Amino acid sequence: MHPHELLVPTAAGLCCKPGGFHIDPVRPVERALITHGHSDHARAGHGTVLATQETLDMMRLRYGDHFAGGTRAVRYGEKLQLDEVGVSFHPAGHVLGSAQIAVTCNGLRIVASGDYKDVPDPTCAPFEVVPCDVFITEAPFGLPVFRHPDAAHEVRKLLDSVRLFPERAHLIGAYSLGKAQRVIALLRAAGYDAPIYLHGAMETITRYYESRGIALGDLRLVRGMKKADLAGTITLAPPSATSDIWTRRFPDPVTAFASGWMRIRARARQRGVELPLVISDHADWDGLTATIKATGAGEIWVTHGEEEALVHWCKTQGLAARPLALVGYGEEDDEGGVAGGEDAA
Repeated sequence: MHPHELLVPTAAGLCCKPGGFHIDPVRPVERALITHGHSDHARAGHGTVLATQETLDMMRLRYGDHFAGGTRAVRYGEKLQLDEVGVSFHPAGHVLGSAQIAVTCNGLRIVASGDYKDVPDPTCAPFEVVPCDVFITEAPFGLPVFRHPDAAHEVRKLLDSVRLFPERAHLIGAYSLGKAQRVIALLRAAGYDAPIYLHGAMETITRYYESRGIALGDLRLVRGMKKADLAGTITLAPPSATSDIWTRRFPDPVTAFASGWMRIRARARQRGVELPLVISDHADWDGLTATIKATGAGEIWVTHGEEEALVHWCKTQGLAARPLALVGYGEEDDEGGVAGGEDAA
């Protein structure tokens, strides 16, 4: 079987005709396999959704109980047969419940990575290398300039700033699913045991993480706090909230943003970020290239990101490679997409 007979890009997303499903479709389809809960990959309106329990729960929190006609929870490593095709889900290390999807038919295996990272994260299952013939990789950081530092080092920068400016509040812009909870866990691992404050839009997802056994310590909502009492504290908020009227409730706030894009200083300046924290939930250049090698795949399909550079690198390694040019992916969650939020007072 030729790879393009098993998976083919369509307007709705990657389509597996022999299996009767799409992977992370951007339009409503009859049967959708979803890699993780970020809104650029997990959309409502499908007939049936297959995903890990955590991803299904996240979609339910975001879109309500009737986000799909039906659902099926899939465990990591569980083998399914969908029409002519074997399917299994494997940890992607991106956020809680994130999965790579392996698709097998007539001896050919293709692995769709979704979003992934290959470095430790205490808030989700670690990335698992899945040997395959064709590997579909993301590439938002698919340039050699993107080499992420150790996340623990970035958290130490934050804690140094908190000690240096005890009279100021520190506001950390972080995506509501995955990044915020990882930053909290990293702070706890660094020995920070003071209360950490949350924007209201962070609460539902963060409490869900705790319900799945992720220990995050003393967490409190900013709502109702006196301005003077927030001096010397750390607050997590959606990135957009760190640049709007909501910040007036904090004493002389230090604005930070936790993102792999903070590697580019111009981006930090454009966003008015005083303390850039290079903490990413995506693989950097070294992670991408090491993962591609580890899969043993002879053919690489590259999607959403710096496709041309990674395709070129693959070809220098003797691998067949091409960009998929799928649309609709790459912009992760900002406001969180669940009930909650903060008033501007």
